[in-house]
Amino acid sequence: MTALGNWVVRHRLVVGLLWLVITIAGLALAPSVSGRLISGVHVNSPANTANVQIAKRYGGADHPPGLLTIDLPAGQKVDSPAVKANLRTLDSEVAKAMPTLRVASYASTGDRALIGSAGDSTLMLVYSPQSGRDVSPQVLDKLKSTAEAAVPGATVHATGVNALSSGNPSSSSHSSSVLIELLTGALAALIVLAWVFGSFLAFLPLIMALISVLTMQLFIYGLTYVVPSSIPFNPAVQYIVALLGLGLSIDYSLLIVNRWREERTAGRSNAEAVAAAMQRAGHAVVLSGITASLGLFALIVVPVSLVQGIGIAGLFIPSTATVVALTLLPAVLSKVGPRVDWPRPRSARRVSRFWTGWSRLVIRHRIAAAVLGLGILIGLTGVAATINISQPTGSALAGTGPYADGLHALRADGFGAGALTTVPIYVPSASQAQAVVAALSNVPSVRGAVAPAGPAWHQGGSTMVLAIPTHEIGTSQGGTSLADIRRTVPSGVLVGGDPAQKIDEVNSTYGAFPLMFCLVATVTFLLLARGLRSLLLPAKAVLLNALSVAATYGMIVLVFQHGYGSHALWGISATGSIDTFVPLLMFGFLFGISMDYEVFILSRVREGYDRTGDTHGSIVEGVSHTGRLVTSAALILFFAFASLTTTNDITVRELAAGLAGGVILDAVIVRMLLLPALVSLLGTANWWMPDWAARLLRLPRRKVAEPTRRTPIRVPLGDA
Repeated sequence: MTALGNWVVRHRLVVGLLWLVITIAGLALAPSVSGRLISGVHVNSPANTANVQIAKRYGGADHPPGLLTIDLPAGQKVDSPAVKANLRTLDSEVAKAMPTLRVASYASTGDRALIGSAGDSTLMLVYSPQSGRDVSPQVLDKLKSTAEAAVPGATVHATGVNALSSGNPSSSSHSSSVLIELLTGALAALIVLAWVFGSFLAFLPLIMALISVLTMQLFIYGLTYVVPSSIPFNPAVQYIVALLGLGLSIDYSLLIVNRWREERTAGRSNAEAVAAAMQRAGHAVVLSGITASLGLFALIVVPVSLVQGIGIAGLFIPSTATVVALTLLPAVLSKVGPRVDWPRPRSARRVSRFWTGWSRLVIRHRIAAAVLGLGILIGLTGVAATINISQPTGSALAGTGPYADGLHALRADGFGAGALTTVPIYVPSASQAQAVVAALSNVPSVRGAVAPAGPAWHQGGSTMVLAIPTHEIGTSQGGTSLADIRRTVPSGVLVGGDPAQKIDEVNSTYGAFPLMFCLVATVTFLLLARGLRSLLLPAKAVLLNALSVAATYGMIVLVFQHGYGSHALWGISATGSIDTFVPLLMFGFLFGISMDYEVFILSRVREGYDRTGDTHGSIVEGVSHTGRLVTSAALILFFAFASLTTTNDITVRELAAGLAGGVILDAVIVRMLLLPALVSLLGTANWWMPDWAARLLRLPRRKVAEPTRRTPIRVPLGDA
């Protein structure tokens, strides 16, 4: 770090020009990144195989349909000649107005599975012509008007998974964009940084972060040409790069700038302060960056394209933030640092009185603090044990509005909410269709099956069968419908649909989770053991991190699955479940991010212990110098993630809310309460590093020797 810092200062003009070129390239290519990203999720599974065939021949029939329920006037029945004529007219009008739609109706099939339980209502299934696309609410509204005109006196309701999602009354009236979320996070970060520094230094970490994010976008653009097409980058990657990159870049820059200012306060020259900041804080940044990068990169072991794409991109998020913080930032500090540290508040010259007093309080009551902290985490972990990983039910997507009314009508007519997840079945030979329909009609968990007629449903000798399950597949109420359908259809007939694929994704994702956890835990332990020169501290850190992530799961289960606060915050009811990828991605992000705070604090504690041999005094020094820093870093990440919770996408909302809450939980309960309490309880055992372990980690013996000078640490107190 010292050599790197000296080189950067000597060649700061070259470094600055190089980053200027990279930034300009990032600005030029950033608008093109979204065009290189591919929606959808790919996983090697039976449902994916079926969906590929369905999409190839039948377009959007692989996604859940839009639904129209037509309730006839009192006294009329669906099978009466006049109503049948009206329904045929409706089919004809739809074909003329929207010829590309694929529609399955009672008029076209004659199948009683599309007639309500009282015989006075009927169901129409509507599919988009494009693969990977749902029927839009606008199309459903147009169909509703057409049906009301074609069937006089009828009450028509529209609904569907996509309509319920987009029609959520809590959704923002404008579509979220990466730019809006980035600016929101940056503004919140600037407020926090202004509180931390009280001078124009607040702009430096933010400038470094914006350069980092643009560089990351450049990396993503290049990776889309290099990474195999089997691992496409999902549009979600842009959100993650923008907000996670913003937060981590600010965190790393914050640590170095804070240490630079501290060294300046101690009387060092500007050049000496830059060198000292690189030597001390730079080491912590490297350790944090490598740990976070590898933690995110471990996601590639999950055999799902969305997760693998995020894992590959995640390798470059912390690493890019680290490179910017260790090259451009010291170059800028060496040139203009003292001039931008204005106006400088008096409290900047001393450490925080609050955090010094807090650390002493925790040490004095370390057993009570450990019990309290562990009690909170274990209690939330117990809640996490009730997690239900599945898709949200239709009623959870929207509690009020016209599409929610359509769902109520669907149930009232006897079709059941399972129609929302009608299962598309690819039949290679059209001659098998009726046999498949007959077999499925006898399955208790299936309300019925239909084989739509017409050229839109017959391509290349194949045909489609649509099975209507009793309950919503892929949700907590899905039951055995999908398994029953797969068991009933003959060999060669492919059962597809988006909900079926999500079930396969869950199985693939969480089948690989133990391997991912072991990889992340092992790599983290080894890196921290070498960086902190201890075996006990990294073991404690890994266990506490795992417990912290589990407790965060408990928080999202309480809020989203059980609904505590979800209506007050977003106007939605309990989902009854947590989305498929949310727990996995939360683990990948939080495990690496929270380790940053561990490294920030313990590096300072280790530094004090090496100098004095006083464990308790080192804890006070470490927390008093980093408490405000960790709190500020956590607030910055909190605001970055919280800005995403306003998005329409319930998956992104759950993930963002979980990350925001997890960062605060980890910073407050784990790092500021449990960490000092447990380190204090363990005493000198914290620094245990036997010779055999030092040799395996390639640590020189002198680095693990006991300190020769034991001087009590005296911490000058400030006012804040």
